[in-house]
Amino acid sequence: MTRASVLAGRSIRISRRNVDALITSIVLPVMLMLTFVVFFGGAIDTGTSTTYVTYVVPGVLLLCAGFGSASTAVSVSEDMKTGIVDRFRALDIGGLPLLAGHVAASVARNLLATAIVLAVALAIGFRPSAGPAGWAAAVALLAAWIVAVSWLSAAAGLLARTPEAANGYTFFMMFLPYPSSAFVPVATMPVWLHGFAEEQPVTPMIESLRALLLGEPAGGTPWVALAWCGGILAVAMLLTGALFRRRTA
Repeated sequence: MTRASVLAGRSIRISRRNVDALITSIVLPVMLMLTFVVFFGGAIDTGTSTTYVTYVVPGVLLLCAGFGSASTAVSVSEDMKTGIVDRFRALDIGGLPLLAGHVAASVARNLLATAIVLAVALAIGFRPSAGPAGWAAAVALLAAWIVAVSWLSAAAGLLARTPEAANGYTFFMMFLPYPSSAFVPVATMPVWLHGFAEEQPVTPMIESLRALLLGEPAGGTPWVALAWCGGILAVAMLLTGALFRRRTA
């Protein structure tokens, strides 16, 4: 744990020096939110009594996590490319502390970006009505998602041979909120898309965050979302272990 915390500090210091990537992971979700709310919001009927900005914010928070996790794949790939991993192995530092450090830094970056995006959302009219318990549950669920996708991004960084390819591999995670209930209800999509949109992991996450932040009944949806997070995390950790051993064999 001590090694992981030291390596997390190293990753955070690298992030501070890579200001462009940090700003991009914050600015892009904000710009997308403003685009949907200001340009398209008046033309979109969600079939609910909430304003469009209130409807769309949970999806933007998931988008923010996707953009932020992309830098994890890039930083892991850069470590594998530069040879720093061999130096760490000479110091008897294994793959788990190194990758855990990258993930911990990713979680810190993502939580900061999420707070900024949420502040902008409040400024343009987002009005959550959740109590302390609802906020705590929403933050915990969002943190679980960020941890899961950060480990998955670390696996992408190990799979890719170049940082540029690693960034491209994370596109799928950034795309997933679009065919979901993030921006429009699933019922408004083509019929052939309903099955995927309803069953993919992002939809229960968004529905859970929306219900928790608005103080509405969430039913068992948060547990479904949490199960998805646990499944993604387990697969990603197994995958990173196998890929790290293969890359360093």
